[in-house]
Amino acid sequence: VYKRQAKQYPALARQATEQGQSYADFLLALLEAEITQREVNRRKRLLRQARFPITYTLESYDFSAVPSLSKQKVLELARGEFIRNAENVVLVGEIGTGKTHVATALGYAACELGYKVRFFTATTLINQLIGAQEAQQLSRLENSLLKQHLLIIDELGFVPFSQQGAQLLFSIISQRYRRGSVLMTTNLPFTEWTQVFDDPRLLGALLDRLTHTCHILEFAAESYRFRQSQARHDDPSGEEVTPSDPLRV
Repeated sequence: VYKRQAKQYPALARQATEQGQSYADFLLALLEAEITQREVNRRKRLLRQARFPITYTLESYDFSAVPSLSKQKVLELARGEFIRNAENVVLVGEIGTGKTHVATALGYAACELGYKVRFFTATTLINQLIGAQEAQQLSRLENSLLKQHLLIIDELGFVPFSQQGAQLLFSIISQRYRRGSVLMTTNLPFTEWTQVFDDPRLLGALLDRLTHTCHILEFAAESYRFRQSQARHDDPSGEEVTPSDPLRV
């Protein structure tokens, strides 16, 4: 704290002298600068702790590429009310339609609002949970996850889960039910989650908790990457078409 104040002191002291500020006004300016810097540092820390694979924002997302997606709804979610209410969000759609982009952008917006966020791919989360259980550190990891205001689980549906992995994921979803938000992306409609979960009763219980208070966004569009590739192929000039927004899965 003292180091930060020391950095800000010379410029503010010079400004106070030039403008003839009172000592009280100078101290107020110094305090305001300190508060602002603390907030900036806090946001940076939250973004670092979220561990996003890459930083995306909603400003860089091309909503026109996915007409089925309500921009108004996404912007509403970005205000964080669903996190305050411990509600969930599920993004469903084909590969390459920008689900990870929107999920990360909503996570970024949550960090900007001061919420604790943690990003995982589904496979990474399952592997960490299994590893923690085998190392007898599961409670520690679960407690860490429960402290997050928003848990983002990306790419559910690419790899089937073992029974152990499915049970551990169910445990996390259950513990967060009505206590913290989960944002999940998947390329599978709910009716096809049996491809990932072998136990239908476990799957039913998980979906019951996940979707009870949930915002479901559908990404019904052709793959963004495929369309860019097709555009390059169809371009008679042979020039590469650079996408304005490289959407991920």
